[in-house]
Amino acid sequence: MSNKRSKVEVASIFATRPNFFEEQQAKFTDVQKKAFNDILKCRTAQLGGHLQICDKCNHTKQAYNSCRNRHCPKCQFVKKEKWIDKLAGNLPPVKYFHLVFTIPECLNKLFYINQKEAYNLLFNAASKAITQVAKNTNFLGAKPGAVGVLHTWGQTLSYHPHIHMIVPAGGLSEDNSEWIPSHEKFFLPVKVLSAIFRGILCKAIENSIENKTIKLPDENASFQSIKNACYKTKWVVYSEKPFNSPENLINYLGNYTHRVAISNQRVLEHRDGKVTFSYKDYKSAGIRKTITLDEEEFIRRFLQHILPLGFSKIRYFGFLALRHIKTNLDNCCSLLDKTVRLPKFEGLNAYEVIRSLFKMDPICCEKCKKGRYINTSLKRPNPT
Repeated sequence: MSNKRSKVEVASIFATRPNFFEEQQAKFTDVQKKAFNDILKCRTAQLGGHLQICDKCNHTKQAYNSCRNRHCPKCQFVKKEKWIDKLAGNLPPVKYFHLVFTIPECLNKLFYINQKEAYNLLFNAASKAITQVAKNTNFLGAKPGAVGVLHTWGQTLSYHPHIHMIVPAGGLSEDNSEWIPSHEKFFLPVKVLSAIFRGILCKAIENSIENKTIKLPDENASFQSIKNACYKTKWVVYSEKPFNSPENLINYLGNYTHRVAISNQRVLEHRDGKVTFSYKDYKSAGIRKTITLDEEEFIRRFLQHILPLGFSKIRYFGFLALRHIKTNLDNCCSLLDKTVRLPKFEGLNAYEVIRSLFKMDPICCEKCKKGRYINTSLKRPNPT
């Protein structure tokens, strides 16, 4: 029995193919298999749960435990809200830019077979590119800060590694004695940033191949052919207009930080072995369209976005690096003569966060509206 909120869910699609891995010839990692099974069991009797009994009218309902897998579409909401709230209290009160660092398609296969190492190189190349260009006195002449979030998917669940970066519109001087604001309409020249990013990443990949920490796809005898393709392709670091208020930034962050490859709300139909879901076609001005895939292809595409075990997909750079954030934030506020937003969810549990967000009591009895639910544990069924 499932506790469903959407008409069609990723879990219900998985449930139609419980033997998916046995049916496939392609290899899948243990992390991918675990994510598949966790999502399949999430909020079902297989994970156990509790009875909620009203202390006034004895109304009873069942609630099942969540899998808490970071790739599960149903398990990210509270975690996301608490993280955004904490981050908002660690950001200087200035305007922000949104930058996107992406790789050309010719690198996709190399990245997929070397995920952990390649994603680390992508983060390092993006942060070094920003730091190198920002320190140039012709552009900004300051030490920048950034928060980076790795995504590996496109709107149709295709493999598309890229990093979203939230960047303060300015930086600290070399001796930390001055806040240097950026141009009002752009942070750094994207053409210069793109060229530097391409050079740093290609060199890093080449060094890693020489050091044998990254392996080439079977069809490539050397990195040179891939590198030539990379330099024939125009690399563009995307930059969006700055956010004018902290509230806009905070709302925007929620769209990128704890997002999974596809939400249940985007899945529109599942029948006759086909899955239909919506997507934004950015080549057509973001028009909402639909795509239909076979179950097998939908699951395969979803699983290719399961990150390696223990890999951190959110990282902090420059003066926003966590080891120096308290000192640097105090310094920024002093230089700007402003105060930061105080976190409101710090120390709260999931129940208290939900109550604060939705201005309602989640344990108030939905029947009598007077009593409060008391939890009684349910045992997990014995495995068969």
